[in-house]
Amino acid sequence: MLGLRHRGGCPGPGEVVALPPLEGEAAGGDHETESTSDKETDIDDRYGDLDSRIDSDIPEIPPSSDRTPEILKKALSGLSSRWKNWWIRGILTLTMISLFFLIIYMGSFMLMLLVLGIQVKCFHEIITIGYRVYHSYDLPWFRTLSWYFLLCVNYFFYGETVADYFATFVQREEQLQFLIRYHRFISFALYLAGFCMFVLSLVKKHCRLQFYMFAWTHVTLLIIVTQSHLVIQSLFEGMIWFLLPISSVICNDITAYLFGFFFGRTPLIKLSPKKTWEGFIGGFFSTVVFGFIAAYVLSKYQYFVCPVEYRSDVNSFVTECEPSELFQLQNYSLPPFLKAVLRQERVSLYPFQLHSIALSTFASLIGPFGGFFASGFKRAFKIKDFANTIPGHGGIMDRFDCQYLMATFVHVYIASFIRGPNPSKVLQQLLVLQPEHQLNIYKTLKIHLIEKGIL
Repeated sequence: MLGLRHRGGCPGPGEVVALPPLEGEAAGGDHETESTSDKETDIDDRYGDLDSRIDSDIPEIPPSSDRTPEILKKALSGLSSRWKNWWIRGILTLTMISLFFLIIYMGSFMLMLLVLGIQVKCFHEIITIGYRVYHSYDLPWFRTLSWYFLLCVNYFFYGETVADYFATFVQREEQLQFLIRYHRFISFALYLAGFCMFVLSLVKKHCRLQFYMFAWTHVTLLIIVTQSHLVIQSLFEGMIWFLLPISSVICNDITAYLFGFFFGRTPLIKLSPKKTWEGFIGGFFSTVVFGFIAAYVLSKYQYFVCPVEYRSDVNSFVTECEPSELFQLQNYSLPPFLKAVLRQERVSLYPFQLHSIALSTFASLIGPFGGFFASGFKRAFKIKDFANTIPGHGGIMDRFDCQYLMATFVHVYIASFIRGPNPSKVLQQLLVLQPEHQLNIYKTLKIHLIEKGIL
């Protein structure tokens, strides 16, 4: 007989949900005459019934309270709910975009703090759902351990960033030298302490639930913290690698919503009933055009295209460099069908504009699947939004579900097609070496340059 342990509203902890025996099992031996396909069908049916029972046991989470400002409620009180939501989303979207522009103006360090703040808030929203769904507020130490693991993972990733990009600053501080030298060992020791605390906190009556939440926390860390670290890595390659992907996802989100709102007729995916093919296709073409134009504008300015570097002499981040060929105008021959349309043989473009097509295509065709994934997650736990932080939009995670998938793609794209040796990073690594090692490298490099006729 098959059985499955399950925690839900009906069976208590430790009880077994027994599946009815297959026909022939009760008889003791005649089941061998059944065909394999019939047995598999019966098993699928039984597990399908069990899945339905498990789904019905997931508790309803109370809907979030409406946090729309009273002034907006009064101003839009005469509109239907559809148009009221449209105006609220529109006003809050413009407000968030304006704040984003302000943070861009304040510099790369503020953008890093913004990424960290978004990461913490997204982690809070997902972990809170776990607490509420599994009624785990009373689990011993678990709220504390969830945030402790977040701290450990951030310590590891941001420590790696400091070691890579702040080597000259670290060299001047003895305390930091110790932390950087043994960074990975310290990170492992911190995690190990949390792991041991978790094991010591296990209680017999909550044991299985504690492992549920342990896994929930680690999957959340993998999705949220790892991706936010990749966003910051892309930022150090140049602000344009941060701004264009993020703005492409935002553009696709906005234009897909507008096309779907005004022209949407054909449902796109069952997980998200409001998504339509008209919005999906309209968002794709709009995002590619936006990305191509935005890449042209951003490529003109050193502030956006130069790698973000820490200068110890001025004790701040700087974005000054000679732009690479990627951000210098090049002449390209047009294909025949475009020659007839544009009536010219060649066109001047930044090579980065061609890369922007790949980034925009991913943002509009693959990026939305991050949103579909989030929709499936919310549907599985019977919630409308991750939180009610932003009126008309839901939680922070509702706005950034596609961004995390985009972050991984940008990091892989840069590593695969763009990144070459970084002279400033090599120099930073040389500066932390012992003097005798630096001298050996100098002599070797001098001999090499003389042999090539450069010196």
